[in-house]
Amino acid sequence: MYLIVGLGNPEEDYAKTRHNMGFDVINKLAKEYEIEITRTKFKGLYGMGTIEDEKVILLKPQTYMNLSG
Repeated sequence: MYLIVGLGNPEEDYAKTRHNMGFDVINKLAKEYEIEITRTKFKGLYGMGTIEDEKVILLKPQTYMNLSG
């Protein structure tokens, strides 16, 4: 199993900016592989699914970039 984490900032002000590139990648993967990002845990939003026969978790942390390390 793989964990794929896309970093970003949760506020709408950062949508479609370079600060949310990680969220954009997670959204693209989720759409392409039909993985719903609807669960809440790990201080983030996540979904589980399969990409090329591998189980994955796609995670979008809901903390701010300066708090994510």
